[in-house]
Amino acid sequence: MKKEKFEIVVSGSATISHCCKNIIEIAKEVGREIARQGCNLVTGATTGVPYYVALGCKEAGGFSIGFSPASSEREHLKVYKLPVDVFDVIVYTGADYVGRNVIMTKSADGVIIICGRMGTLHEFATAFEVQKPIGVLEGTGGTADKIRQIVTGPHRGAKKIIYEKDPKKLVQRLVELIKKEKGRNKNYLKNQNYGK
Repeated sequence: MKKEKFEIVVSGSATISHCCKNIIEIAKEVGREIARQGCNLVTGATTGVPYYVALGCKEAGGFSIGFSPASSEREHLKVYKLPVDVFDVIVYTGADYVGRNVIMTKSADGVIIICGRMGTLHEFATAFEVQKPIGVLEGTGGTADKIRQIVTGPHRGAKKIIYEKDPKKLVQRLVELIKKEKGRNKNYLKNQNYGK
């Protein structure tokens, strides 16, 4: 039986000066574990945390998709000054950062938050609102360490958030949550009559 591949967005800070001191190795380990789990990595095709996650994914033989805010490779490189070397595929959205964040986040099966600033918070809020499974890597600084406080209260999607300090465990637990979600979707599909 063919193993199901999931697309996992990793959202994190494009600059890492405010993140925890070992953020580069942590980010790479998340990328390696996504590859080991047989999932595809999705990022904003940017620098910092997403870049190092993509590097780790590549080291482990995984597949990486970058969603660029630019409308072309030229614009990606010259206007946004973003890398291309670690991504297997880059989707040029032409939607600037805000539009790119929404398109990218909604395209995935699950989202991981590592460190981060306002862009990461925007991607988290998008994932939360569309009720994607979310994994938060606590202890990495920035947005990731504020999520618990943000979602305190009666919010409908809070049950789909996993908090973890271990990168490998976070990815493994998120994949399990995605599988449960996909299982519910398959059960729903069994009961549909699409033109039969």
